[in-house]
Amino acid sequence: GLPVLLDCDELPLGAATLDGMALPEGAFAATPNQFALHQPPQRPLVLTLETAVDPAANLKLMGLYRSGSAYCTQCEAEGFRRITYFLDRPDVLSTYTVRVEAERAEAPVLLSNGNLVEAGAIVGTSRHYAVWHDPHPKPCYLFALVGGDLTAIRDRFTTASGRAVDLAIYVEPGKQDRAGYAMDALKRSMRWDEEAFGREYDLDVFNIVAVSDFNMGAMENKGLNVFNEKYVLASPRTATDADYAGIETVIAHEYFHNWTGNRITCRDWFQLCLKEGLTVFRDHEFSADQRSRPVRRIADVRALRASQFPEDAGPLAHNVRPTVYREINNFYTATIYEKGSEVIRMLKVLLGADSFRRGMDLYFERCDGTATTIEVFLQCFAVAAGRDLTAFARWYHQSGTPELKVATSWDAASGTLTLEMAQSCPPTPGQERKEPFTLPIGFGLVSGRGEPVAACSPDLSAEESERSVMILDEAHRRVRFTGLAERPVPSLLRGFSAPVRLETDLTEDELLTLVAHDHDSFNRWQASQTLAVRLLVRSVAALRDGRPVPNEPGFGQAIRRLLGQAAHDPAFVAQALSLPGEADLAREIGRDVDPQASHLAREALRAELGRTLAGELETLHRTLAADDRYSPDAASAGRRALRNAALDLLAAGDPADGAR
Repeated sequence: GLPVLLDCDELPLGAATLDGMALPEGAFAATPNQFALHQPPQRPLVLTLETAVDPAANLKLMGLYRSGSAYCTQCEAEGFRRITYFLDRPDVLSTYTVRVEAERAEAPVLLSNGNLVEAGAIVGTSRHYAVWHDPHPKPCYLFALVGGDLTAIRDRFTTASGRAVDLAIYVEPGKQDRAGYAMDALKRSMRWDEEAFGREYDLDVFNIVAVSDFNMGAMENKGLNVFNEKYVLASPRTATDADYAGIETVIAHEYFHNWTGNRITCRDWFQLCLKEGLTVFRDHEFSADQRSRPVRRIADVRALRASQFPEDAGPLAHNVRPTVYREINNFYTATIYEKGSEVIRMLKVLLGADSFRRGMDLYFERCDGTATTIEVFLQCFAVAAGRDLTAFARWYHQSGTPELKVATSWDAASGTLTLEMAQSCPPTPGQERKEPFTLPIGFGLVSGRGEPVAACSPDLSAEESERSVMILDEAHRRVRFTGLAERPVPSLLRGFSAPVRLETDLTEDELLTLVAHDHDSFNRWQASQTLAVRLLVRSVAALRDGRPVPNEPGFGQAIRRLLGQAAHDPAFVAQALSLPGEADLAREIGRDVDPQASHLAREALRAELGRTLAGELETLHRTLAADDRYSPDAASAGRRALRNAALDLLAAGDPADGAR
């Protein structure tokens, strides 16, 4: 029969037995990269292989290595083969029983995946042991082992069905007082996953270990997450609000992998986005529910534009599901994570929340305990929603960022607003021509007085009209809105409903209307950013020509309307008061960028905003500063962000400060 081939990486073979009997020479071959059992018997067998590893010398930080006083593992993507010989593929699902032994003085804490079966001292020795069993089949990349001098904070969580789960976060001694927020974030994540996705935790314990040496942010090993301590430890004396938000997000992300990555995993590493993109989407939704949804969306889009859009536009562009790789570790990219998340978000926008939830439920039902693919995932949604997703699947198979251009025209005689929409995608390596993407375009119409306008269109389906989402799945589409008394301002791509570069012909007056009145918070922010960039480009040109920077009072008046949301969502208003950065301006100018002119133009616009809004900003800052009690919670962080944004603009607009 065919030989059994096991993967390994720099492993020395100590001993090899088959069903308890030593393997004779010639029956196997062992190299630093592979173990081969030449003619295995055609029956169930027990192959026992003994290996030796040196964790302190393992500077790759893959497999089993030493971090401070602790031993820990990192096995994704191909680290398990540095511990023992194995079929190191994500579609090989196994149950694990792990016995760990150590000197009590050296490693008082011994952890692995699953539930603790037994533990104690080994009679007649100075050693102790622990036996862990994980009843859920998993790929070896989710194997974890930790041993060392660690201390823990503990808590308990009761699931929706009434089961008690013991929680522990292990840290180096003396650091446990900084792990409280992480524990709180974990409990909130567990409850949210039950409520938002119907996913209940499935073991008796959930452990987190924080170490100082870790080459990823964190790892979702089943029941035993291992973190870089940056994403676990925080103290009010030293941590920023961004640090607390980061802890909350990463704790949630790794916990959510329990179902989207662990219970259901990838058939092969080409499907990496199936677990990462989906779980990023889930942690973004969690953060949006815990904090400000508009601010979360703005942060996600900013990150996408700053990291993934350039990746898609360069020589490293690749599909959300790649077709080839030389080294899997090179594919933990913004495209896999961030664009992968955006594809899932588009699926929800395309299908609607109810159909999306049914699709997720069907996915969990059909695929639990399996290693699956993107095709199987999409088929669940096609069945749940009763629609063909073949064209939508192009998002997984085509690289590049689509460009969406929208031209508007107004016929006053008939009261008709016409949108001419066209999509294209620049060529990327290996993909010169692209088929049209499926673009769900959230939309609304806003009157000049800021009122929402009922949209009646003969070109939209009943579903599109009801959900205010136009679907562009061809290269071009014309949509007419009829029976309008006056020309409205179209608000397009609401919530950034598709990851595209949008180009419109909106005038500055129309952008001012959206800044002041759009009911979609993301588009209010986007309109303010678009308008600010136009003003800054104009100011840069003036400075380079030796002309004075023009005053732009209308922008300040529109921003004043945003301050009315301060009590409702201070974090969003803080974002709205922040102008585009100099890097954003440089990307817009494109070539022959003058850094000094860009800086001066931005400072001039900040100063003008500070002067225009001085009265409101002073009142806002005084009100927010009156409550100086500290708490790391989201509401308090939002108030601090707005207080600081108000102070920043006040300082920029202070003539005395400018004179200095």
